Amino acid sequence: MTSQSQGIQQLLQAEKRAAERVSEARKRKARRLKQAKEEAQGEIEQYRLEREREFQMQQRTALGTQGNLSSEVEARTRQTLQMVQSSHGKNKEAVLRRLLGLVCNVKAELHPNYRFAGN
Repeated sequence: MTSQSQGIQQLLQAEKRAAERVSEARKRKARRLKQAKEEAQGEIEQYRLEREREFQMQQRTALGTQGNLSSEVEARTRQTLQMVQSSHGKNKEAVLRRLLGLVCNVKAELHPNYRFAGN
């Protein structure tokens, strides 16, 4: 009977060692998963930073281009405004003379469609 209880004790010890090995394997697996997750997070963060840098560069390029366009539009607007003011200054006297001539030199005459309704 002692050999049977000894065999049972050995089986229990073997089962205990197996449970410890399984527990250790689970712990190693959990550590590996945690490490893989941390590495993945690092890669994700690195990729995000890289994409953010690229976006910032593209944004600076686009805004720089817009800045150039807006300065060109402003320059063209100033140039057009100067042309209009110059034209106004040149033609102002002639236009005023013509208007005054039309207003002051009125010829009294009947309209061509007027019909005299007399006896």
